[in-house]
Amino acid sequence: MRARLKGGIRAVIGYLLSPLSWWNDPFINLPLAWLFASAVGLISHRLFVPAMVVGYWLTNVAGIWLLSQGTAELAGGGGAQNRKRRVLLSLAAATAYTALILVLCCSGILRPLGALLRR
Repeated sequence: MRARLKGGIRAVIGYLLSPLSWWNDPFINLPLAWLFASAVGLISHRLFVPAMVVGYWLTNVAGIWLLSQGTAELAGGGGAQNRKRRVLLSLAAATAYTALILVLCCSGILRPLGALLRR
């Protein structure tokens, strides 16, 4: 019972971080990636965009991994083929969102915290 509860919690957190839901990016992943990039941007403002991409990918990879681990724990193993397909689809979605983030950063819509405070 305890393992199933842990698996369920992992699956929920993974789902919240994964690219499987359309709403999580503006409310969870992008703010986490922006905070990460802003912290890295304190070292050098040139690192903001690469750190934004890395931070975004880290949230998605963590989400995919947690979701996969949690659902496997809940289901008692599950089909590896189905899990592989889900992971590949999630990575494709994360790649598309990453392209969008690059466009937002390069257009100046997403900027480091330091740049916003200097205005």
